[in-house]
Amino acid sequence: MKLQDKVCIVTGAASGIGKEIAFTYAREGGKVVIADMNKAAAQAAADEIGQAGGTAMAVAMDVTSEEQVNAAVAEVVAAWGGVDVLVSNAGIQIVHPVEEFPFADWKKMLAIHLDGAFLTTKACIPHMQKSGKGGSIIYMGSVHSKEASVLKSAYVTAKHGLIGLCKTVAKEGGTHNIRANVICPGFVRTPLVEKQIPEQAKALGISEADVIKKVMLKETVDGEFTTVQDVAAVALLFASFDSNALTGQSLVVSHGWFMQ
Repeated sequence: MKLQDKVCIVTGAASGIGKEIAFTYAREGGKVVIADMNKAAAQAAADEIGQAGGTAMAVAMDVTSEEQVNAAVAEVVAAWGGVDVLVSNAGIQIVHPVEEFPFADWKKMLAIHLDGAFLTTKACIPHMQKSGKGGSIIYMGSVHSKEASVLKSAYVTAKHGLIGLCKTVAKEGGTHNIRANVICPGFVRTPLVEKQIPEQAKALGISEADVIKKVMLKETVDGEFTTVQDVAAVALLFASFDSNALTGQSLVVSHGWFMQ
């Protein structure tokens, strides 16, 4: 049990990558917080963990709202006494060419990915400091934290920004044993990616099959999607690696799409 009794907040955890990370943490003994805008879906995921013998609670959280973030973290601390792990995973995707990108959509993208990471980090750090045990903060980046793709100016900008935030948190948190790291997955076939396939086909004037083969998986070594289980395994590594040796690092999980 690598996370026995560790309190682990995972944002955007009612579905997709976040849900798989939450379930993985619960299987390793973590006390998991399913934080999501969709409280009903979050509660359903928490109930599923409970039925499997794990420990979980659901909280409503819009990561762009400082009030909601602070209230949710306070609710967790009141219930379980602290925070040991934060996974800032909540995210969306909107694609347009730069010259057609609505400013409102640009701001929405940066708010969810960057403001959300900042606000949840800011809310959790004091509890990690107070405990004297430190903690692990994990940001959900992307290969687009390292690389760019057409139509994704806001997403690429936000995901690059997470690496800068991570490095700063790692430096500031080091004396308190608060680690910060970024997971950078390739394309994972979640509902978020499924939605992109027809959007990119329309924008690029190609078939959906070609979007998958010639855009999404073109640079991989095996033509395979990254899986939610792949990403969750790395999230477990970072959360359970209890020293500063790995802090400030970003790890690409992409079937060789991007190599560093």
